[in-house]
This record gives sequence, structure tokens and C-alpha cells, in this order.
Amino acid sequence: MEGIQFVTNDKGKKVAVQIDLERYGKLWEDIHDQLVADSRANETSVPFEVVKRRLERRKRPTRA
Repeated sequence: MEGIQFVTNDKGKKVAVQIDLERYGKLWEDIHDQLVADSRANETSVPFEVVKRRLERRKRPTRA
């Protein structure tokens, strides 16, 4: 495939890939996003309302 090159080890096993970002930059963004999502799959989630309250508390001015 043009713009895609595989890197192999001394036994011929594919161990890495080089992607032409000029040509496939958008595809790389999708791949990267999926890798990040997969790496976070087992993290504990926080409900939106909890995050929203925390952010709102940060915006409030502190009282002296």
C-alpha cells in the first residue's frame, strides 16, 4: 500500500508501521484516538453531574 511501510525484525516479523502523515494524517488521528480509548477502558468513570459540580466549584471566587 503506498504511503504505508512495515518495519520488520531480523526474523521478518512485522514489528512497526510507518504511515505517511501527509497522506493518511486523518486516519492516524482515528487510530490514535482508538488507542487512547482502549488504554482507558478499565478506568473508573465519573458521572457527568459530578464533574460539572467540581468544575463549577473551581470557578467560584474564594472568600477571604
